[in-house]
Amino acid sequence: MDSYKAEEKIAVGCDHAGLALKEILINYLNEMGHEVIDLGTNTPDRVDYPDYGAAVGRAVASGEADLGLLVCGSGIGIGIAANKIPGVRAATIHDATSAHLAREHNDANIICMGERLIGQEVAKEALSAFLHAEFEGGRHADRVKKIDDLLES
Repeated sequence: MDSYKAEEKIAVGCDHAGLALKEILINYLNEMGHEVIDLGTNTPDRVDYPDYGAAVGRAVASGEADLGLLVCGSGIGIGIAANKIPGVRAATIHDATSAHLAREHNDANIICMGERLIGQEVAKEALSAFLHAEFEGGRHADRVKKIDDLLES
């Protein structure tokens, strides 16, 4: 099922290694009619990805943004950082299928990409797949609850 809503607010962040792809994807989100909350970085100077993963994670967890997008060199470190924020389910994706499944099966609210690993067109396809997917619930809801319960253990 397609839950796509063009009016969604998308928080976006990156480190220096993800800046070029972040800018391309912001333009793509704007073309799709989304409100973009750009949380940086906006410089090619070296910065630390945990700062931007946390910023986007907090924006999504607080409800300031509906969903999030993070880009670093690999998509891994920035996702680990975002997942430290309670209420965040950040998934590092590599293509449209993994992006769709992240939302459909895992109720991901942030996707993470690696600029050094994913091409621009694949990144756009993945972002679109994520935005058009809907959490399936059912057996997946039980599993997501188990993940959320880990925060209390």
